[in-house]
Amino acid sequence: MVTFLLKKSYQLKNLKEVEFQDLWGHHGIFTTMWIFGNPPKILFFDNHINNLVNSLIKYKIKKKFLRKNIIELINVNLSKKIYYNHLLRVAINRKIISISLRKRLAPKLDFSLKIVNLKRDKPEYKNLKYKNILSHLKKIDNSRVDIGIVNRGKLLETGTSNLIFIRDKKVFTPKKNYYQGQTYKYLRSKIKDIIKKDIFLKELKHYDEILLLGSGKGVTSVKRINHINWKRKSFKYYRIFLNQYKLAIKKCNIYKF
Repeated sequence: MVTFLLKKSYQLKNLKEVEFQDLWGHHGIFTTMWIFGNPPKILFFDNHINNLVNSLIKYKIKKKFLRKNIIELINVNLSKKIYYNHLLRVAINRKIISISLRKRLAPKLDFSLKIVNLKRDKPEYKNLKYKNILSHLKKIDNSRVDIGIVNRGKLLETGTSNLIFIRDKKVFTPKKNYYQGQTYKYLRSKIKDIIKKDIFLKELKHYDEILLLGSGKGVTSVKRINHINWKRKSFKYYRIFLNQYKLAIKKCNIYKF
């Protein structure tokens, strides 16, 4: 069960508080950031906010001083008294800005994927058409399991994270039709020679490692996929990606508000 620290909604036009709306299923964009520590830090904050605003423009959701307004509402809802380990979600449609904070669950070492055949709407955007995914996520323990989204026989991403695949000491990422999160983008910039390739479900038995990269999961190694009897063969690249991720955490500045 998800534990929320905070859930607030505001009118986009004047920032007046209204009854909370999660906005799932609406025409709009959201982003999820990891906020941690006291004083708090927000990992990849500028990248998250810039991507959110740019995506909203492409979705024709525009407002003067939109970035400033988003940050203002985030600041109003943070406290200098709390030791954070939460996921900060900002969701926006044409009328509402919703902000929520929920507890971040640390993934377990026996993490698995549950294969689900699903086609996302405009997957290149972190859009709010997420109800099908949420219907699956609500049925599982997200600290132990995520759904692996498959379309036309290709494994693309999970319900919460990007995917990296290792085979014969080479690192692969799916070619297209998935959202590229900020954790994923950062680690791709640090780990060189990542090859874009269609990752077919029927070929997964040849891969040694599968990693999740995301705000909620950080860097997580998949232990098994029961659907196809796949099992993890190594931790080598998990450690490489995790070390880079830890460096990003170490360099992250205190969030000033």
